Amino acid sequence: MTVGVRTGGGVTTPSEEELAEYEQERPARRLRPALDLVVSVWCAIVSVGVLAQVFFPLPQGTQFYLVIFLAAVLPITLLCYRGFRLPGRARTHDDPGVADWILAAVALAVCVYPLFDFDGFLERRQTPTTLDVVAGALLLILLLEACRRTTGWVLPVFSLVFIAYAYYGGYLPYTWSLAHQGFNFDAIIAQFTMGTAGFYGTPLSVAASYIVLFTIYGAVLDYSGAGKFFIDLSFAAFKRSRTAPGRTVTLAGFLLGSVSGSGTATAVSLGTVSWPILRRAGYPPEPAGGMLAASGIGAILSPPTLGAAAFIIAEFLQVSYLKVLGFAVIPTILYYLGILLAIEIDARKHGTTSAGTSTDSAWRLLLRFGYHFLSLFVIIAFMAVDVPPFKAVVYAVIIQFGLSFLDREHRLTGRPLFKALAQGTRSVLPVAATCATAGVIVAVTTQTGLGLNLAEIIVNAAHGLTSNHTAVLILTVVLSGFAVLILGLAVPVTASFIIAAVIISPALVNLGVTQPEAYMFIFYYAVLSEVSPPTALAAVATAAITGGKVMPTMWQAWKYTLPAFLVPFAFVLTDNGAHLLGQGSFIGMVWTTLVSMLAVAALAVVTGGWVFVRATWLERAVCVPAAALLLYLAPVTITVGICLLLVAVVINLVRRQRQASSAEGTVAP
Repeated sequence: MTVGVRTGGGVTTPSEEELAEYEQERPARRLRPALDLVVSVWCAIVSVGVLAQVFFPLPQGTQFYLVIFLAAVLPITLLCYRGFRLPGRARTHDDPGVADWILAAVALAVCVYPLFDFDGFLERRQTPTTLDVVAGALLLILLLEACRRTTGWVLPVFSLVFIAYAYYGGYLPYTWSLAHQGFNFDAIIAQFTMGTAGFYGTPLSVAASYIVLFTIYGAVLDYSGAGKFFIDLSFAAFKRSRTAPGRTVTLAGFLLGSVSGSGTATAVSLGTVSWPILRRAGYPPEPAGGMLAASGIGAILSPPTLGAAAFIIAEFLQVSYLKVLGFAVIPTILYYLGILLAIEIDARKHGTTSAGTSTDSAWRLLLRFGYHFLSLFVIIAFMAVDVPPFKAVVYAVIIQFGLSFLDREHRLTGRPLFKALAQGTRSVLPVAATCATAGVIVAVTTQTGLGLNLAEIIVNAAHGLTSNHTAVLILTVVLSGFAVLILGLAVPVTASFIIAAVIISPALVNLGVTQPEAYMFIFYYAVLSEVSPPTALAAVATAAITGGKVMPTMWQAWKYTLPAFLVPFAFVLTDNGAHLLGQGSFIGMVWTTLVSMLAVAALAVVTGGWVFVRATWLERAVCVPAAALLLYLAPVTITVGICLLLVAVVINLVRRQRQASSAEGTVAP
């Protein structure tokens, strides 16, 4: 989703091509106006149907609705996303060819096929007919193709590997941990299409019941002027201090993320307006690019938006979405504390200035356009009184629609409302294709017991190095985090979370980690893959905007986001880590948060090289074990960590006093 941002006297909106160049989702076609209108009408109708489903659910049940939803979005996905990029100069339009229309027609046919005798279709799960298998196989092929078109080859190839494992696993030696009884092709297809763990399982259910509603809400926010207001407010909030540009970017990224819903898209949209100001303030290209990437990613790590995977966490845990938001509150505080400390350090290292970020009054903007916050608060308020999130977000859409009439320029009447509804469904097309395809992995893992087997292999690998339970847990957590990061380099956040949740989380649970802690650990690492070298899509995008070198920009982004990489370890290593997810006593939450803040401060010294004056390598080296020990959240390690941090601070303070005395002696006659 693109978001308009103000630059000077006009509004610059990054195109879908510009955003998608750096996204793991591929760019959609540029359709000719007539066909684009047809697609938009279809998508708007789907949005209306999705909204209506919230209050008037189909009597046939959820799976019936999911079949209809996939039938509505899969053909459009095949039409809106190109099969292969054609070489040559850019064209004004890129309409689908004959093959695309045939694929879309077949997709519609095989999707609606179960609806003609839905009860009988489900009853035939153990003994599918030849037509059931053929239709299911065609649907599998078309979903793999749709996923390839929207996200690339990696997830389809993963899916094919899992299918091969389901089919050939029976031929593996029975002594191997990964061996299973083996399944024939009919049983595999039946599991995908007729069961509740395949195409129509939890991932697609989340996309069709939650994510699409939030993309509709984001589009309504965008077209009602909220995106521009959030940017303007952020630039008006900080004016005078030398850290004002950095703080502005951080706040703007947080607010803009509620509209965009994508970390990389937020970073690109923010960078188009913020980079000239950061440059004028004195930021070099690489630190500026790292800050923009970290700010964009922070939006999908933070309440009230989070990422699409947060809805899947709620569904997997069978808890409310508000509960998942509660899990993320303290980690969000620690994440932004790390960014703000890095901003403070960089402002001193680079000698930045305020750069005159805005001439507008923040209070005036709040009084005039502050109503844009109301719908966000409404979502939280409704969920707090046990209103389901899918109803809460529809209420928020209705309220935001009404509020749009307070701004003549952004009233959602006629065409703007139509565009918002169409954009809402269009934004969910890649996510729906990803979620449905990820159902292959979930189904195979469930059918074969692969998750428990792999968990056993991971734990045994750690046991092979040490027999100490704590050491085994640490090694398992490190291996798990590394695996999620590697996975996230190749597939979008939602897909990497789903795969890791069914394969990696059992390894953590087997060692005593609770499900919420395991899922939140995986969630953070799935998101952080967007700022992780060697790909770091968000950092690549911001480097293109600032003109900085790509690898240094990646490392700068890593510096800003380092607390988010290390704090999740505190979730899972000790029982006290649960306090950081808002679980346990209030006193426990307070002291673990304060200790973790000290750890984040120590990390800022390590990465930024500054305390009161520029830190030496010795001071930074002392802060490394200090941060690690503090994050372990055990009384002994906390005591040692605080002592080490105090040593580094005292050394730096003494050096500052000596430098000040030396400077006074030089100036004195």
